[in-house]
Amino acid sequence: MASELFVHLCGGEEWEVAQRTGVHAPESLRAVGFVHLSSVEQVHLPANRLYADRTDLMLLRIDGARLSSSVRWEPGVPADPDGMEFPHLYGPLPVDAVISVTPYRPGPDGRYAPLSA
Repeated sequence: MASELFVHLCGGEEWEVAQRTGVHAPESLRAVGFVHLSSVEQVHLPANRLYADRTDLMLLRIDGARLSSSVRWEPGVPADPDGMEFPHLYGPLPVDAVISVTPYRPGPDGRYAPLSA
């Protein structure tokens, strides 16, 4: 059975810190108790809502089988499409669960386009 693929956005400096410490523990983990993840097909939604015009974002692709903390699919915000749920990781993101990292840049209009799987 194929493992679930998740993605996460973070700034380049945040990723550098994670590589040194072995885990990525963003502010959301302290503030709300989880790390925001997305599917590949939905990552543009939080990117546009939270990171419009940022040019330092990194797209982390995560192998769900390598996560030791639980992942729960939960509602996003009211502006998201009806019934859409996002994966939330209830613990820090281990660097060794990240299988690839690529820059994630907005288009000329400052918005992020949908990705394909």
